[in-house]
Amino acid sequence: MTETPPRKRVLLAKPRGYCAGVDRAVQTVEEALKLYGAPIYVRKQIVHNKHVVSTLEAKGAIFVEENEEVPEGSTVVFSAHGVAPEVHEQAKERNLKAIDATCPLVTKVHHEARRFAAEDYDILLIGHEGHEEVIGTSGEAPAHIQLVDGPDGVDKVTVRDPEKVVWLSQTTLSVDETLETVAQLKKKLPMLQSPPSDDICYATQNRQQVMKQIALDCDVVLVVGSKNSSNSVRMVEVAVQAGAAQGHLIDFAHEIEDSWLEGATTVGLSSGASVPEELVEQVLAHLAERGFADVEEVVTVDERLVFSLPQELKRDMKVAAAARAV
Repeated sequence: MTETPPRKRVLLAKPRGYCAGVDRAVQTVEEALKLYGAPIYVRKQIVHNKHVVSTLEAKGAIFVEENEEVPEGSTVVFSAHGVAPEVHEQAKERNLKAIDATCPLVTKVHHEARRFAAEDYDILLIGHEGHEEVIGTSGEAPAHIQLVDGPDGVDKVTVRDPEKVVWLSQTTLSVDETLETVAQLKKKLPMLQSPPSDDICYATQNRQQVMKQIALDCDVVLVVGSKNSSNSVRMVEVAVQAGAAQGHLIDFAHEIEDSWLEGATTVGLSSGASVPEELVEQVLAHLAERGFADVEEVVTVDERLVFSLPQELKRDMKVAAAARAV
């Protein structure tokens, strides 16, 4: 009697993919292209995803590193990760029409940085050195902010007044690692204050939470996302720490190596907050061709948050709509 081969399945995480901030940022570039026509310049990658960037480039977006690369008088969109005040000033000096697509949750951290700096606090910003979001937040109050890059960075912290210090964080970090960093900081600085509300964004937390739930049941976890996407990288780390036998970050289905699937019966699948659903569907099709046709969606929370488009863009869209109606 032949043995029945084990059932191959995919545990598909939900929530996954686009968060409200990414959706808003991508829509901002698309609507700007429709309204003003190509080219539209975008400072830095609008979101950290190869496919999204190349798709927008094909529609007429030009991605640049700095404002100096944008012709004077042109339209420039600032990415979802936020920019320092000096970037806005540079745009004014070059007579650029600036549209700020910073995620509102990042903007909240910027407001907190300005407020605590105005009250003369030392601000400990938990985040990854060189990340665009960290650069933007630090630029709000460089004299008051020092970066703490994970628990290992705690020893280097020095403050003027241990009773007047607060921590803030990059929005896309691992929740667990951030809490560990805060715990280490509080050992060193018992009077350390916390931000008025959690800085790590709801989408990052939700995607990590469902990953923790499915990881232990998975032989392999695949996260669709780009290597420069902090929240996507963290999801792979969270999956492995939560018990997945192996975890891999991929941009596209063709990057999946068959050796990863050898002997596997359960594959966990999710995607970072800047990843369109079509890329997940391509991975599901790829897995189905290799026998993983049974897909079970694991849902932990229903995300319904929507952010409205930047005010400067909405205003111009309204003017254009009124002109068409005449």
